Amino acid sequence: MAQKKQAKNAQCKRCLNKFMEKEIYTIQQFQYRKSPTYDWTKKFFAALGIGEWDSFCESCMLYHGKTYHDAWLASVKNK
Repeated sequence: MAQKKQAKNAQCKRCLNKFMEKEIYTIQQFQYRKSPTYDWTKKFFAALGIGEWDSFCESCMLYHGKTYHDAWLASVKNK
């Protein structure tokens, strides 16, 4: 049986491109890291206007991941 292709019904908050629902990324991807804490993560993304349930495509999540990592390193360095 041929599987029906799932409709592109999710939209990336950053680039506004539509993508498959199964390819959704959220900032919750970061909650399993040891550092920074998830509370720090939520505050960082809230400052960017990004909530826990906002959807992103893979390339935009990689972009935010780099920004996030750089900000964390800068905050650790400044302590």
